Amino acid sequence: MFLLRRQTQNKNENDSSTQDAKLDELRAALGPLTGHSLKYCTDACQRRYLEARSWNVDKAKKMLKETLEWRSTYKPEEIRWTEVAHEGETGKVWRANFHDRLGRTVLIMRPGMQNTTSAENNIKHLVYLLENAILNLSEGQEQMSWLIDFTGFSLSTNVSIKTARDIIHILQNHYPERLAISFLYNPPRIFQAFYKAVKFFLDPKTAQKVKFVYPNNNDSVELMKSLFDIDNLPSEFGGKANLNYDHEEFSRLMNEDDVKTAKFWGFDEKPFHTKNGHSGAEVAPEPIAG
Repeated sequence: MFLLRRQTQNKNENDSSTQDAKLDELRAALGPLTGHSLKYCTDACQRRYLEARSWNVDKAKKMLKETLEWRSTYKPEEIRWTEVAHEGETGKVWRANFHDRLGRTVLIMRPGMQNTTSAENNIKHLVYLLENAILNLSEGQEQMSWLIDFTGFSLSTNVSIKTARDIIHILQNHYPERLAISFLYNPPRIFQAFYKAVKFFLDPKTAQKVKFVYPNNNDSVELMKSLFDIDNLPSEFGGKANLNYDHEEFSRLMNEDDVKTAKFWGFDEKPFHTKNGHSGAEVAPEPIAG
């Protein structure tokens, strides 16, 4: 038993040393970085890209370089709530006011509340919320959880397979290892057919993070309890809390977070104050630290 424990300890130490060496190698391969690229490429960030490419430095470098190119053109850190607020009016995607038991930010998605038809704007709205979820991660936490509520879902409210493919591409290639787990809660049979079509675009590691959960299944119930405080979890996901989306209040919070985002990335700007999600003339106040 002692020998087995010693071998396990040595293996963990070797793994850690190897990973540190791989990180040094990737850092050297990337070369000098400046501006937002330097801000983005933290050690934790580079570790996520290495993890996503099974610690292959060349593949991780290629992936990270492609992300830096994408970020330089798409500029996700420059998206402000006033640009996407109309997409969020029904609460089809929003950041929950609670974390899971591991301190991960939670995004709630309700495809049945789809309210627009623009694929470009739907994706921009989601990218904004991905960036916001990352901004609100607990100290030392790198990943988020998704809760997907299928109330009111129909094929007419669902995004197209092409849009789903584009979203998957962005998530897997430009936000690697950000998704910890995605709960598809009580999906109807018609969604399962859609999922079979889009699963083709998921890499195996991402596919393993997608969990179909059902309210009458004991394993599903226990899985939800293991990762969420039932008192905070909305009843739509088997919890005891009410799922209330207040667009005006959420817009206020997002405008406060936009100030934090601008500070983080070094922008000398403040977002416009919004009322009911629409831009106004007032400048949002500085958020209170705490």
